[in-house]
Amino acid sequence: MKYHLDLFTPETWEAFTGVGATCTGFRVRHRRLAHERVKPGDLFLCYMTRLSRWCGVLQVESGPFEDDTPRFGTDDPFPIRFNVKPIVILDPESAVPIRQPQVWQALSITNQCEPGDARWTGFFRQSLNTLEDGAGQFLVELLKNEQSSPGTYPLTDQDRRRLNQRQRIRTLTGEVEVDIPEPGDDEFAPDEELTEPDQQRNLQESIQYQAKVAQVGIQMGFHVWVPRNDKASVLTLIPADDHKKILNVLPLNFDEVTLGTIENIDVLWLKGRSMARAFGIEHTTTVYSGLLRIADLLALQPNMNIRLHIVAPVRRREKVLREIKRPVFSLLERGPLYEQCSFLSYDSIDTLAEIPYLSHMSDSIVEEHEEFAEV
Repeated sequence: MKYHLDLFTPETWEAFTGVGATCTGFRVRHRRLAHERVKPGDLFLCYMTRLSRWCGVLQVESGPFEDDTPRFGTDDPFPIRFNVKPIVILDPESAVPIRQPQVWQALSITNQCEPGDARWTGFFRQSLNTLEDGAGQFLVELLKNEQSSPGTYPLTDQDRRRLNQRQRIRTLTGEVEVDIPEPGDDEFAPDEELTEPDQQRNLQESIQYQAKVAQVGIQMGFHVWVPRNDKASVLTLIPADDHKKILNVLPLNFDEVTLGTIENIDVLWLKGRSMARAFGIEHTTTVYSGLLRIADLLALQPNMNIRLHIVAPVRRREKVLREIKRPVFSLLERGPLYEQCSFLSYDSIDTLAEIPYLSHMSDSIVEEHEEFAEV
């Protein structure tokens, strides 16, 4: 038996429990994980985002199947489904906060972090992450006890603000969720104003990870593009034998405006004349520059088939994933940016760079490390 994470927002949890809690769903991007990781008899541990609470246990009763029939209203982006048996179902005020001391200390995901440290949140950005057996067993017993003898964990003022953060606007093709961050409204405080030496260190770190992303792509068999202004610095960090894999000219047939936009993206992985993945390396405290370049590319070429990523330090995860839901990024012709562009932490790039035999692997391994904004 394995224990897997099943993420819900307060809205999707209400909808899921409201129709019987017998079929849970995941996004299309989870298809491979659903088939590879989950077996009948496994348990889904349900976690409510925005409130950061454990809210249920579900037993898997089928293999994955695909069904796009709406179960939770007209907007149901969860077609990868499992039949499940509800073991524990808790309402938001009975759901157990992850920051409860006995929970925080029992989980290896959290017990090495201070509650204000953003590193622990990465695990809770993607459903179907698998928990250690000991952690899974602990949470199942905890939640069963909570259901048999309910306690109450009153919602704080901050919890209530988070419940009201969800804002949806109607477009020609349907509704999209947007977020307008306000000062002091982030779960983790933004970076303080940096001194000039700190800015230089950040810039150097950015170049290091730009080179590391380029090197991972080269090892996987891609040709790589970096902007001309960055090329000399990147080449100093890449083995000389791989310099020939860094392109001097983009082999793309686009109009001048689009080509100029593409040329300024921090790293591109290319196969032949096609772009496979684009990476924005974000080292500024505002985290806008990389997002804007990616959004400009989609605005100019809405039908472009390319994987998109923002790469940044773990400490900026929450800010990136909040900013990506601003209206300006959510009203693109192709759909909201938060559905098309993921976050990759510097730590995840380090992990990818250390994998042996990258030349024998598909670049789909990147998707095991990416995180998307919660909706």
